[in-house]
Amino acid sequence: MHNRYSFFTFLVSMVTLCCTTVVAQTKNIDSIVKASTLEIYENPDKALLVGKSIIANSKDDVKTKIKGLMLVADAYSSKRDYQKSLEYVIQANHLSGQIDDPILKIKIVNKMAIQYQQLMIYDEAIQYLNEAEKLCLAYPVKDSVRLHLGRNYIVRGFIYKEKLNCDIAINFFNKGIAELANVKNSIVNANLSIANYNKGNCYILLSDNEAAKKSFLEAIVIAKGIKAKSLQAFAQKGLAEVYTLEGRYRDAIKELEEAHKISHDVGDLVLNRGIYNGLVENYLAVNDWENYKIFHARYLETQLKVKESERKSINNLITEGYKTQNKNLKTEIYKYNYYILTTLIVIILVVIFFIILLRKNKKNILKLNKTIENLQNSRVKSV
Repeated sequence: MHNRYSFFTFLVSMVTLCCTTVVAQTKNIDSIVKASTLEIYENPDKALLVGKSIIANSKDDVKTKIKGLMLVADAYSSKRDYQKSLEYVIQANHLSGQIDDPILKIKIVNKMAIQYQQLMIYDEAIQYLNEAEKLCLAYPVKDSVRLHLGRNYIVRGFIYKEKLNCDIAINFFNKGIAELANVKNSIVNANLSIANYNKGNCYILLSDNEAAKKSFLEAIVIAKGIKAKSLQAFAQKGLAEVYTLEGRYRDAIKELEEAHKISHDVGDLVLNRGIYNGLVENYLAVNDWENYKIFHARYLETQLKVKESERKSINNLITEGYKTQNKNLKTEIYKYNYYILTTLIVIILVVIFFIILLRKNKKNILKLNKTIENLQNSRVKSV
């Protein structure tokens, strides 16, 4: 009895230890991912290494692998390497069917929407945003999805800025900011900086320079607070654009040079293109031809890289689309073949049933005829 009790106690202890270890590992991975996510806007290459290490060590843990894939995808997005980013998002999306984690699924769908938005394929982006929003609104604990819902609204703001008008876009930026304001998470600050920067761009288009400056300055303060160099540089680029519109060319150059300095190692092609273009315009305005030629050459070189990256990403999307269509076609063919086979089996069974029934009826008729014949013979004999 004592031995059985000792064995039971040992077994329970081992199970508890294993469960504690798994929980600890999960929390450790989540902490690593969270810390690396904050690195995305300052040191995306570091985030890449961490994400790839998580993927390599995930083994059969699908959820951990997805977290690593998403981290790598975000890091490549920060570097504007859309082709690589898309590859990892697609892998995560394919694996999402193997997990039972609604929050992680929402994150994946949102990321798919962001990917399409970055490639300016807005109809597809809206479809994924609608799907992610539906999942968010259906989730029972609202506070758990505010971060993802806030991001969803901000991405909608990007799209509506391009497709509709800035008034609608600002409304969605504000909705996103309102959701994120209720999230106690340092990661939201990056999104808040992005939202304010894009609000500033909208105000420029609406010719409201003061509101634009206010938004850009707020974005700069938030970005500095989390040491997000690329986000700070984006906001400074936006502020420089306002200065250019106001004829303050030297102030614009100062902002752009600082933005170029702090973001030099980030490797964001779109950011660099914007900074170079701003410097070209402002150096031209102050007749600084030497710097004009230097940054004009850099602008053209970067523009070519951006277009090449976008082209490769679109080709990747088309290939993925063909794969999906192929898969759907195979599924439909399988369904059609299954339907035909089932129908044939039913027909064969019905035919067999009728044959058996006919044979049985024929036997019954023969038996009945025999009985009648016997009765008639009996009558004849009795007469």
